[in-house]
Amino acid sequence: MIYLGAHLSSSKGFYKMGRDALAIGADTFQCFVRNPRGARAKTLDPDDLGRLRDLLREHHFGPVVAHAPYIMNPCSKDEGIRELAARMMEEDLALMEYLPGNCYNFHPGSHVGQGAETGCRQIAEMLDRVVKPGQKTVVLLETMAGKGSEIGGKFEELRLILDMAACRDRLGVCLDTCHVSDGGYDIVNCLDEVLEEFDRIIGLSRLKAVHINDSMNPPGSRKDRHALIGEGTIGKEAIVRVMTHPALAGLPFVLETPTDDKGHGEEIAMLRAAIAGEAESGAAD
Repeated sequence: MIYLGAHLSSSKGFYKMGRDALAIGADTFQCFVRNPRGARAKTLDPDDLGRLRDLLREHHFGPVVAHAPYIMNPCSKDEGIRELAARMMEEDLALMEYLPGNCYNFHPGSHVGQGAETGCRQIAEMLDRVVKPGQKTVVLLETMAGKGSEIGGKFEELRLILDMAACRDRLGVCLDTCHVSDGGYDIVNCLDEVLEEFDRIIGLSRLKAVHINDSMNPPGSRKDRHALIGEGTIGKEAIVRVMTHPALAGLPFVLETPTDDKGHGEEIAMLRAAIAGEAESGAAD
């Protein structure tokens, strides 16, 4: 089963977002649960979340992914910024328990000169503070492009956070195709080898979601600029190989490409057609 969706706006409520996902042919989606560039949380409406739960169940959606705000930096030099990150994540995770069994994804942050090991330790400390026993939401560390002092550009950094965190049984990873390509992992020519490296260092059992993005930049650029599928340096064929790789079966694949809902619907239709064509070709062989 291949669950495919896109990042959608939650400005009109969570149930409306589920309806928007259906309208573009999606069976998963990603959203922000607060202002992505601010600290203000969305008002909790249990009825709205309940209607979304019913919709997801009725239409057999795969896991959905909430995304933390971009301003969150749990490994900042500034203790106040680290405290803000902890407060935001704790609030977001409390909301996500109204949608049990789904995922909450965040960018690990930038250590801003403290060093990767210190940054990883600070991230693990925050996770142990906010992730509660019995929590139904899996918290995902996102693979990053590694620009500047960004944590997560190497699989080893995510492994270090997992090793340091006592709550590791409720943690996973979200792989971003643009980020890993920009970070120097050759998913176009060496996908099997990259996934084998991921499995050796982190473990494929930890991989819970995939961001499907083409890249504006060449592999190893460490720049992180998303492109429309087929219009970047990764290409549609390589993206389809990622989506149909047997090691990734059953995961939610989420588009974060620079377009609107209509454009995401067109990309979803294009990818589904390409995947169906691959299946027919394989059956004929």
